[in-house]
Amino acid sequence: MFGLDERLKADSVPVGTRDGCLVRLFRDARYPWLLVIPAMGAFREWWELAPDQRAAVDAVLADCARVVAALPDVEKTNLASLGNLVPQLHWHVVGRRAGDPAWPGPVWGHGVPEAYEPGEQASRIAHLRAELSLEP
Repeated sequence: MFGLDERLKADSVPVGTRDGCLVRLFRDARYPWLLVIPAMGAFREWWELAPDQRAAVDAVLADCARVVAALPDVEKTNLASLGNLVPQLHWHVVGRRAGDPAWPGPVWGHGVPEAYEPGEQASRIAHLRAELSLEP
């Protein structure tokens, strides 16, 4: 049974779903940062996915990386799946640029997350939902 980890839920907002994956926007306006979570079951490891599930997740991840890379000021797209603090299988897709608050180090645990301005989050979600062909 799938259930979204409480920390992932608290740290992000829903963007939409596609091909059995949840796509969520991380609550930190300093970086264009998406989470991709396979919602096809309760997974902890990438290799637990069946081949067709891995293919679906890979397509969603590739599209998320492509859309994030096309956002203004994004010079590099980072893709990571760690799971040390949150064991539920998920990926981070983060747009980076030289001089961003954590550059060149990792974004995790760097500074205090900044909230999106009113309307900015809704606009970003609408853009992502359209570009990624996500269901609300």
